[in-house]
Amino acid sequence: MMKYVLAGWIVLLSSTAMAQDDHKNSRIDQLHEQKWQILITRADLTPKETDLVKPVFMEYEQTIWRLHQENREFFKAAIKNAKNVKPDYAELNDRYINSEFKEAQLFKNYHLKLRTLLQPETLFKYYKAERDFKRKLLQDLQDRKAQNKHD
Repeated sequence: MMKYVLAGWIVLLSSTAMAQDDHKNSRIDQLHEQKWQILITRADLTPKETDLVKPVFMEYEQTIWRLHQENREFFKAAIKNAKNVKPDYAELNDRYINSEFKEAQLFKNYHLKLRTLLQPETLFKYYKAERDFKRKLLQDLQDRKAQNKHD
C-alpha cells in the first residue's frame, strides 16, 4: 500500500512540475474527475451513493493534494538551498515521517466516512479501483519517461 501511495505522490508531483502555474489546478481537477469517474464505474456506485460519496472523495483528494504541495515546496526549497549549505537531514527526515503519518491519518478518517456511506463489498471495490488507478497512473508515467528517452 505504501508503495502505491508513494508512487501516486511521485506521479502527481511529476505531472505538476510539467504543468504551468495557470494550468496546475485545471490539470489536477481533471485528474480528480478522471479518478472519480473510474471509481464510480469500477465500484458500481448507485446514483445515491455517487451523490453521497463525491463530496467526501473531493475533500479527501484536495486535502491530500494540498499536503503534497506543501511538502513539495518544502523539499524543493531544501534541495535548492543544498547548493549553498548542507541540508538539515534530521528536519527533512522528520518532515517526511510527519507527512506520511498525517496522510495515514487522513486516509483513516476518509475510510471512517466512507464506511458509513457504502456497503463493505462496495467499499472494497472502491478501494481496489483506487489502487488500480494509481497503478495505471504510475505505469503511464513510466511509459512516457521511457518514450521520452527513445525520442
